[in-house]
Order: sequence, then C-alpha cells, then structure tokens
Amino acid sequence: MDKKSQYLELKDLEVYVVSRKYSSFAWNIYSRLNWQQKKIIGDQFIRSTDSISANIAEGYGRFHYLDKNKFYYNARGSLLESRHWAGLMLERLIITKEEFSVVIRYFIDISKMLNKLIKSQNNRKQQL
Repeated sequence: MDKKSQYLELKDLEVYVVSRKYSSFAWNIYSRLNWQQKKIIGDQFIRSTDSISANIAEGYGRFHYLDKNKFYYNARGSLLESRHWAGLMLERLIITKEEFSVVIRYFIDISKMLNKLIKSQNNRKQQL
C-alpha cells in the first residue's frame, strides 16, 4: 500500500461520523421544541452540537499539528457545552431521561475519540 492510498478521508474519520450522528439526534430534539424553547435553550444546544463536527472538519483540513489541535480542542469545548444544554433541558423537563442517556453516551464516546485524536497529533510533534 503506497502512502497516498493510506490517506483517510474526513467522511471516514470515526469521530467525525459519530459527531454527525449526534448532530442528527440533537436535530430531532430541536425540531420538536416550541418557539420559546428554541429561542431560550434550543438554539444554543443545536449550535454547540453542530459545532463539534464542524471544528473536527476544520482541524482535519489543517496541516500543522498545532492548528489541528486548536480546532480539536474547540470541538471538545463544544461537546461540553452541548452536554451542559442537554442537562438543562433534562432539568426543565424538555427532554426525557432516555434522551439524556443517549446524549451522555455520545458525550463519552466522542470525548474518548477526541482525546485520542489530540494525543495522536501531539505524538506527531514528537516525531518531527
């Protein structure tokens, strides 16, 4: 296998794929909210959730490991923010415990994958 064929496209990067699935799940929650819920909490929930995969994509397109990690750290921050808004929606009885459990599962999975991705970029630094 030559070097060119080893390139992993963004659409095949597991953390990106899972983040997009989480965005779809979040959209299903957001789309059923009434106008007031969307304005107060839903907009911030969906923006932070969509920002996870957007930051992964932007970081993946960068060359230098520091540039990449900057966006991966932003993705991790957006993930934490999304979890925060989901927690508030649970407290305010906007989402069910089952839906919140799904959010937590995504949170755990994406956190682990992002941390591995960040670590792999830091390891690239040591190889330079």
